[in-house]
Order: sequence, then structure tokens, then C-alpha cells
Amino acid sequence: MFSILQAAGWPIYLLLLASIISVALIIERAVALRRSKVVPAGLLASVVTEFRQQGVSDEMVKRLNAHSYLGRVFAAGLRNVRNSREIMKEAIEESGRGCAHDLERFLTSLGTIASISPLMGLFGTIVGMIEIFGSTTAGGTNPQQLAHGISVALYNTGFGLIIAIPSMIFYRHFRALVDSFLVEMELQAVKLVELVHGERA
Repeated sequence: MFSILQAAGWPIYLLLLASIISVALIIERAVALRRSKVVPAGLLASVVTEFRQQGVSDEMVKRLNAHSYLGRVFAAGLRNVRNSREIMKEAIEESGRGCAHDLERFLTSLGTIASISPLMGLFGTIVGMIEIFGSTTAGGTNPQQLAHGISVALYNTGFGLIIAIPSMIFYRHFRALVDSFLVEMELQAVKLVELVHGERA
């Protein structure tokens, strides 16, 4: 492995750093965007049942706020349950925007790495090509320097693509996952408002 890094030249270290950051972001988002932490199953039913049996308490709101992202949205609505339907919806929307911001955290960085990795690989390729042309002298071509320039060019191009492809796949996956979670949270929040205000059975 170290021999590959040596053959690829100094530009490979930029790509290596990008790959480490990409893997760290993918792992972090995979852990953070689990359904159980964002939109756990059965939460709406349990909240409505508890609300109808005991009403809203500070302990219930605190518990929901720490439970999940959907719980945070529900907690914001239940804090304003004694107000009008419009005020309750506004509180839910504000909380939802905060949740959306948290769910999208680091996705821009992952998308940026996916976009610039091929460009970083291209930069390494250009460095390698410069070395190739630099190996040509008046006395002829230096085969060792020519081989090194080709290695720099090809390794950097390949490594850039190796980083970019999985980064883009995971970026698109997480982006779609966040969008589906936000739609589901919105639908469940609307149901909660209608249920607590007696508009649905």
C-alpha cells in the first residue's frame, strides 16, 4: 500500500485525506439517520393515547423532546396545544425546520467531496503529465522519470474516482432518506394537530 502511495506522488495525500473525511461522514450519517432516531414507529399512537388519558405534562414534553426528531416536533406542538390550531402548526413548522437542518448536517460536505475528488485526481494527473514532459531532455527520455510520471497520472485519476463514486452514492442515498423522513414527519405532525383538536377520530 505504501509503495502505491509513493508511486502516486504527493497529490495522492490530498485524495487520501478526502477519503478519510468521506468515510467518517458516511459512518456518522448512517448512525444519525437511523429510523429509530428520526421517525420511530408507533410514536404518534402512543403520544395521542397518553394525551387523551393524562393531557400534556412538562415531563411528557421533556421526554418527547429527547426521544427522537419526530418527538421534538411533537413536543413543540404539545407545548402550544392550548393555543389555536394555527399557533400549534406554526410551532411544529419551526421545530421541523430545525430538525431538517440537523438531518441535513454534513451532507453538503459529503456532496462536495464527491464532486471535487475527480478534480483532485485530475490535478494529480496533470502533475504526472508535467513530470512526464519534464523527463524529456536534450539527451533523450529518462525511462525511470517517465514511468514515475505515468504512475502519478494514473494512480491519482483512479483514486479520485474510487473516492467520488461511493461518496456520490451515499450522498444521494442520504439526501433521499432525509427527504422521505421530512415528508413522513410532516404528515404525522398534521395528524397530531388534527387529533388533539378533535378534527379526526
